[in-house]
Amino acid sequence: MDISNLDKHVAILKAAMELIADNGFHGSPISMIANRAGVGAGTIYRYFENKDVLIREVFDEIETRLNQTLDGDYPTDQSIKRRLDHYYIGLVHFFFGHPVEFKFLGQFYDSPYGVEIRRDKIFNQTGREHSRETLKSLFEQGIARGVIKDLPMVFLFAFFIGSIIALTRDHILGFIELDNRLLQQAADTCWDAIKA
Repeated sequence: MDISNLDKHVAILKAAMELIADNGFHGSPISMIANRAGVGAGTIYRYFENKDVLIREVFDEIETRLNQTLDGDYPTDQSIKRRLDHYYIGLVHFFFGHPVEFKFLGQFYDSPYGVEIRRDKIFNQTGREHSRETLKSLFEQGIARGVIKDLPMVFLFAFFIGSIIALTRDHILGFIELDNRLLQQAADTCWDAIKA
């Protein structure tokens, strides 16, 4: 049975994400990705110009799903703390449900592929984000209103995202079982670290 072009495209993205999450970028050659996806190596190049394009498209697909999750029930008219809680808890829940995506994003953001995107989110934010409020804009609002410490943006991201990464990793590894109560306490602790 011949699989459709869309199915092949999806299979290639999924295979690349899984292999890169487990083996890193260099440990996941196109031949291995093709084998996992059930397609010929040449087929990948019909869908993606090269491996770099494939990797960036995997990232874009994950980020799109993550942003859709965060957009749901966004508490637009509530306090900055409540909006940051939404981000914090939403990110952790997404990663709990998508551990392979979590591992891929860890590989991506710590690589040359992700450094520019991280820099952009922290310092510039030139159009990669949705129209919703970003973490950066929430931090800026909080500083302007005197409810968040006036620290360098890198510090605020490190406290916020760093704790999410550590807790998610430890939950996935089975070091801690984070229920909703503990997760809210983690978000509150993060807020206590950055509030003015």
